[in-house]
Amino acid sequence: MKHVTGLLAIAVFGLSTLPAALQAQLVPGTGYKIHEVGDDFEDPSFEYYPQLPKASSNIDKYDRQPAGFSNNRRWYESTYRGTPDFVKRVPTPEGGIPGSTGAMALQTLNSGIPGRYSYEFQQDDLIANLAQTIGYLPVQTSPSVVVRVYLPEFSQWEQRTGSHFGIRADCQTIIDKPSTTRGRFLRNVGVSRQVENYWPGFFIQFNRKANGFEQDHAILLMRSGSRGEDIPGPAIVEPGWVTLGMSFTPDGQVHYYARKGVEDLRPQDRLLSSFPYGYKAQQVNTFFFNVVNQDDGRTWSTRFIVDDVSVYSSTPRSAPAPAAQQAASATPQNPPPPVPAAPEQPTE
Repeated sequence: MKHVTGLLAIAVFGLSTLPAALQAQLVPGTGYKIHEVGDDFEDPSFEYYPQLPKASSNIDKYDRQPAGFSNNRRWYESTYRGTPDFVKRVPTPEGGIPGSTGAMALQTLNSGIPGRYSYEFQQDDLIANLAQTIGYLPVQTSPSVVVRVYLPEFSQWEQRTGSHFGIRADCQTIIDKPSTTRGRFLRNVGVSRQVENYWPGFFIQFNRKANGFEQDHAILLMRSGSRGEDIPGPAIVEPGWVTLGMSFTPDGQVHYYARKGVEDLRPQDRLLSSFPYGYKAQQVNTFFFNVVNQDDGRTWSTRFIVDDVSVYSSTPRSAPAPAAQQAASATPQNPPPPVPAAPEQPTE
């Protein structure tokens, strides 16, 4: 791979060859911004309260309630994979949104079962409180999510080739599944309609020069194509800010957009339009961040910083009722455990 700057397309998307039905544009950020969801991290009092030990039900079936949460009730722990060990408001790195003074850093150390190391790649999740705040978003309302992500110098990444960070949506659809009965032989007796959840989104993968690549670089992977395969997108060969977005159209498609920097997304920033796994989305329940590392008790994940996380819809959404607002602003009855110390890193 020859040296370039900025975003380098290393896969041919062939958007011009897509059927006309797949060409419709819904640029993330279109419509009404839903102010009750997402975060600009400008409030200096922002805190995240981990409730340890954290969940690991994806491995051992224990969700270990109560879950961690932020004091503004916009973010909470996944009771499936658990919470990142380091969730903290930090000064906005250089080159961020003009006027921004704060952003959110995400990093994890113990990503597997608490008190036990798997020595394998594990994940922690931080989930946006969308469903309990405004309810789900039907695709008929053309929802979209936009987030600015800061990528540090490659020397500061966890030094391994593989996925390090994800930005994903929790989508829902209805599918037909064969109904079967067991006798002497297994045979189909019909079909049944079932709710199916799936999680399209972006992964940021690091490719190390030490592992045979011409230079250190990151690459965007999009999940997914119609068969569930990850689709390679642009390479990122220098650190700094990128803007990522996903939109969901009434036909059930997911659309993926990216551009370098923190400017708003444009039609020309579209990377892919697809029906992930062959599904047609019916609603978006929420979105979340994945943080990935080697679960060895010693190696911190790469520290990613996000800012101006925003959700949009073609129709305005009403604010929560006063009682819900009071509940959301309530402080915890018990003092939260402290956020674990993480390696100090520059913000530029």
